[in-house]
Amino acid sequence: MSKLKLYEYPEPILRKKCIKVDKVDDELRRFLDNMLETMYADKGCGLAAPQVGCTQRIIVVDPNPSDEDLSARRPMHLINPEIIWHSEETVLFNEGCLSLPDQRAEVERFEKVRVHYTDYNDNEQEILADDLLAIIMQHEIDHLDGILYIDHLSRLKRSRLLDKLKKYRNECKKSK
Repeated sequence: MSKLKLYEYPEPILRKKCIKVDKVDDELRRFLDNMLETMYADKGCGLAAPQVGCTQRIIVVDPNPSDEDLSARRPMHLINPEIIWHSEETVLFNEGCLSLPDQRAEVERFEKVRVHYTDYNDNEQEILADDLLAIIMQHEIDHLDGILYIDHLSRLKRSRLLDKLKKYRNECKKSK
């Protein structure tokens, strides 16, 4: 396995609508493994293919990405994920994104979602997700449609967050 290059906002690939995967084969499984390694290395709990330069409908998630207890990890590989149902109830969650480093904002998401997808072994699956897993899935599936969590914010909040991101990047450049 190898770590993939992570694309950060405002890279154009992050705004592309991804295409469906036609077949699950060993090459795709290697890519999924590399996505997972990249997600863990960057301390994320989800990663979508466009974040690593691929425009296919693929995400990996793990609501338990523990560094200390590797046995606690619960990685999932979702190919062509689709939300087929959501609850009426919503929750607010302070979200972040590997493509917008060191930034967070409260986003309203559905409390529960049912997701249909193809798994690592080319089997059709459905999962009813709630709590953190539901939030992660909605966030990552948004990526597949070119939507970032900042698109769920008001214009003012988005502008403030992007200003903070610019300052963060300038500070990172100075410290190198």
